[in-house]
Amino acid sequence: MGNDFLSVLEIIIAVTLAGVILLQVRGSGTTLFGQAESSFRTRRGIERFLFRGTIVLAGMFAVIAVLTARFT
Repeated sequence: MGNDFLSVLEIIIAVTLAGVILLQVRGSGTTLFGQAESSFRTRRGIERFLFRGTIVLAGMFAVIAVLTARFT
């Protein structure tokens, strides 16, 4: 039962993480690899929230993946 819960939680986190990453697409880069920005720019508002959320979700995904592998 614990493995099922961890597996479902891992799937939910993976789908959420993919969605958050897709929301971070910037409109400035039109080439294949984007454009290099010449000046430093800070993240503000929703962009900062999405960036930090990505880090948190990636960490949670890694921990859940290790726990799932450990208890399988």
